Amino acid sequence: MTVTFAAAVLAAGGVFYGLVYLLGFQEIGNTRKLDAKTLFDLVKLSFGVVAGAGALVALVVAYRRQRVDEAGAHREATRLHTERFTQAVEQLGSNSPAVQLGGVHALAGLADDAPNQALRQTCIDVLCAYLQLPFTPDPGEDPAHQEAHHRYLASRKVRHTILRLIGDHYRRPQGTYGSWQGCDLDLTDVTVDGSMDFRGATFSSGTVSFAGARFSDGTVSFAGAQFSGAEVSFRDVTFSGSQVFFTGTRFTGRKVSFGDARFFGGTVSFAGTRFSGAEVSFRAARFSGSRVSFGSARFTDGQVSFRGVTFSGGSVDFGAVFSGNGVSFRGSTFLGGQVSFASATGPAPPGLLEAVGTASVTVALSSGWMPESE
Repeated sequence: MTVTFAAAVLAAGGVFYGLVYLLGFQEIGNTRKLDAKTLFDLVKLSFGVVAGAGALVALVVAYRRQRVDEAGAHREATRLHTERFTQAVEQLGSNSPAVQLGGVHALAGLADDAPNQALRQTCIDVLCAYLQLPFTPDPGEDPAHQEAHHRYLASRKVRHTILRLIGDHYRRPQGTYGSWQGCDLDLTDVTVDGSMDFRGATFSSGTVSFAGARFSDGTVSFAGAQFSGAEVSFRDVTFSGSQVFFTGTRFTGRKVSFGDARFFGGTVSFAGTRFSGAEVSFRAARFSGSRVSFGSARFTDGQVSFRGVTFSGGSVDFGAVFSGNGVSFRGSTFLGGQVSFASATGPAPPGLLEAVGTASVTVALSSGWMPESE
């Protein structure tokens, strides 16, 4: 402020002298006399500059005061958020399922109201961490285990509520209130033993992990979901009893991995899925008991790898559209099950015909595809 005021005074003096010089009064004392009215006008103009500088100083002071007030408001909002967060976490750690459900909704609301992205991410991390906690499997409906069965059902209700809220928040357009798009989602090693609805969800940035997850029951839907910017991992996932749908899903950006995934049971559908820009890997996945469909899927761009995949059981339908060379079946092994490319269109993916040529089972190929002779 002192420097600004001194600069204003110097500027006023400079303006006054400059005006005098421009008006031809640089030799005032020797050649002519300065008119009193003109001199008065010049003085007023000079002090007007000083007044403007003062206004600038006032503006700077007001701006700094506003910044201080905003910082104070942010600290207060953070303090209130921390208090509410502590209460919500205590509820989530309660032994009462009803209190836990209250904590789940409180944390979701806190994530929506969080004053910054970091605090929002913390709320989401806590909800994900709850899903990752070990729990006692269902002992069944035997009357001798009725209490344990009821505890399992109550815990299951809490976990499924968290999954439902996550799906709801990732469906909301990015930038709108309550949208969690852009936040990391860590569901590593979770057990999904019931329905999970991620239809229409958008994963546009951040990291999303289902690595090591087990889909063992219910219906899981990623239908219409978009993986357009996030780095997504389904690595080492086990599909053993659920109906899992990726129908109409779009993989258009970053990396998506199904590496080492195990398809042991249930139904998994990639029907209508578009692989048009992402780097997607099914490397070393094992298809041994599920019904898997890639019907009407479109492989049009990007890199999709089935390298080292083992087909040993179940049924897999690749009735897809192959319109580029980005899909690879090099090193794949056909040991059993029913694998069909009969309704596929486009050129044969690299490595497929070589793998089929050494298969121990019959693989149905599209008309016009012939295994390469040695």
